[in-house]
Amino acid sequence: MRLLVVGAGSTGGYIGGRLAQAGRDVTFLVRPTRAEQLRRTGLRIVSPHGDATIDPQLATADIIKTPFDVILLSIKGYQLDAALDDMRPAVGPQTMILPVLNGMRHMEILAQRFSPENLVGCALKIATILDDEGRVIQLTPLQDLAYGELDGRTTPRILALNDFVQGGGLGLRLSGEIRREMWEKWILLASLGAVTCMMRGSIGEIEAAPGGTAFALGVLDETIATVRAVGTGPSEAFVSAARDQLTAVGSPLTSSMYRDLQKGRPVEVENIIGDLVRYGVDAGTATPLLAAAYTHLTVYQAKVVKA
Repeated sequence: MRLLVVGAGSTGGYIGGRLAQAGRDVTFLVRPTRAEQLRRTGLRIVSPHGDATIDPQLATADIIKTPFDVILLSIKGYQLDAALDDMRPAVGPQTMILPVLNGMRHMEILAQRFSPENLVGCALKIATILDDEGRVIQLTPLQDLAYGELDGRTTPRILALNDFVQGGGLGLRLSGEIRREMWEKWILLASLGAVTCMMRGSIGEIEAAPGGTAFALGVLDETIATVRAVGTGPSEAFVSAARDQLTAVGSPLTSSMYRDLQKGRPVEVENIIGDLVRYGVDAGTATPLLAAAYTHLTVYQAKVVKA
């Protein structure tokens, strides 16, 4: 089985790097600048699970001629349009596309551009960054990648994929409820992103501030209500855990969106917050706190893009 990882940033670099380290056939589709950096330094991983330097197989869009068995799409939402053109030669009728993008709108876009049959559900929980030297830094030991057929079936292809990805020490697992897990991931991501970006602090700092807990839980309630109206609602166990996570005393937890904001980088405001607000409008769900976060981050994004 051949895997193409689209993007060798913090997420794709980590997952693809670990699978390559385990002896799997992995190729990274990257931009020329990133390709040159990787040829010079190798793909370097710094992690609580052990550091590694991998000599990666690299490809650029102009040299892919035949389809791959699996494509791991690991880019930012605002990079999707360009990636669709780059990866087109790698997609055949039997290719499985595993998108680890944030939000859910990309699933509609991929189904329209290719085929719904190409799509495999995927939900990733990991905290990684790409530092100024191009190294992939894993910030915490958490690594959980769930995948599965969107209709919950156990098919021959999903079993073959499961066999292929095991052995890399990544915490990868086959899920029969991947659609629900994808919506749950968005709930937590949007809530955490909105809360930390609006309040400019960690969960512990926000909890300690007057009104912080009420604000965090208000955002979470709006997000859950919207998902229940338009998607697959979360389990009660997830809701309880999310409430605890967003109000934990002294917690250093922040969101990747907040970390990007601190560094003056573009943020995935449309994919993580904007789409959810739009879904809420369509469903008639009130989202005043999410809408405020969306406006706030849109202003920030405009300044970053202009600069």
